[in-house]
Amino acid sequence: MTAAWDDPRIARGMEAQLRRRRELLSAGHKPLGWKLAFGGPAAMERLRINAPLVGFLLESAKLPSNSTVSISNWTKPAAEPEIAVYLGKDLPANSSREAAIAAISALGPAIELADVDHPSDDVAGTLACDIYQRHIILDRTDATYAGGLLDGLVCRVIRNGSEIAHVVGPPLQTLTGELIDIVRHTANLLAAFGESLQAGQLIIAGSITPPLWVAPGEELIFQLAPIDSISVRFAAR
Repeated sequence: MTAAWDDPRIARGMEAQLRRRRELLSAGHKPLGWKLAFGGPAAMERLRINAPLVGFLLESAKLPSNSTVSISNWTKPAAEPEIAVYLGKDLPANSSREAAIAAISALGPAIELADVDHPSDDVAGTLACDIYQRHIILDRTDATYAGGLLDGLVCRVIRNGSEIAHVVGPPLQTLTGELIDIVRHTANLLAAFGESLQAGQLIIAGSITPPLWVAPGEELIFQLAPIDSISVRFAAR
């Protein structure tokens, strides 16, 4: 299989994206980790890619659970419930599956907030704008699930008081791909562009549901039991 970074669209987009990241870090922003997107089979087929796209996360994008976010100036706001993978060890390129498992120190829930203000079929452009990233809701983590273990996890997504998704265990990976593969792919892709996956960083692995298009006045709750329940509300201003 051709490596993802050999796709000229991905090469152009990642070079632009990581150049912007370096500028932000030089300006005083703090790194948080990485995000994956378009990892589901249908999305990869539509975009003609063979692995998920990778973007970056900054500490300045992080919000606490129960935040209220204004989306009045957003083009097409979306919320995505995701599994956050926390890294306790550096993971270089071409690491084994066993090394990737050993690098995962904990899991936790995340809600990514994105503004889809660019056509997704423009892969280079989507990467250059950091795959629509705006905010990330995070809270507790659980080292019980070190190694990427999903057995025993139960996901519920509640929108405006009504449950819209209920997923148990390994099927949480249906739309994202396997967590271990995601971690290894991220390490390999970053290395191809002079970056690395480091201890203390996290990866949000992609939405476990189709994107949720949200509007002012709505509330979203993501329960990843038994780890934590996080929420976000949306406002016009």
